[in-house]
Amino acid sequence: MTVNREKTTKIILTGLMMAMIVVATILIIIPVPFGNGYIHLGDAIIFLSVLILGWKYGAVAAGVGSALADILIGYAIWAPWTFVIKGLMAAMMGLFILRAIHKQGKNLLGVPVYHLIGMILAGCIMVAGYYVAEGVIYGNFITAALGIPWNIVQFGTGAVLAVLLAAALYKTPARKFFSYQPVMGTSSDNIIKE
Repeated sequence: MTVNREKTTKIILTGLMMAMIVVATILIIIPVPFGNGYIHLGDAIIFLSVLILGWKYGAVAAGVGSALADILIGYAIWAPWTFVIKGLMAAMMGLFILRAIHKQGKNLLGVPVYHLIGMILAGCIMVAGYYVAEGVIYGNFITAALGIPWNIVQFGTGAVLAVLLAAALYKTPARKFFSYQPVMGTSSDNIIKE
């Protein structure tokens, strides 16, 4: 593939992942008790977008897609916070994977464990970010602490779904679109296209 074609493909996939993040976020909305936020499945697609797009384009898709979802469903006050938090979340995951990709490790359902660790680190960024955002918005950091368990449930569910989706997609021709993918038949060699 030529450089221009690769860049065009990456831009198209970024737009597609943004749209998928919006849909996954607004498809099932579970309001959080004791707060003004909600639980959704968008984090699964954010994690998947990092695996497909790499950390840079994944961060753009995560930030823009998630903020757009907030605006579309009436949580516009959260959109600037979400843009930053979800972008940082995706960047953290992708940069961790880049750092760990050459190390030997185990696979979980055909997905390297360091991908899952990257998702957990990204989730920690999200939990901390929304704690600060809620504290600032509500003017009370004690009330903001009530959202922590719900954010953990959200990113945990997203990580499990992302691992399942990635494991399935690695076995299809769509595998060629992944920036971070395990090489078939080994647990330690990986391909980096970023």
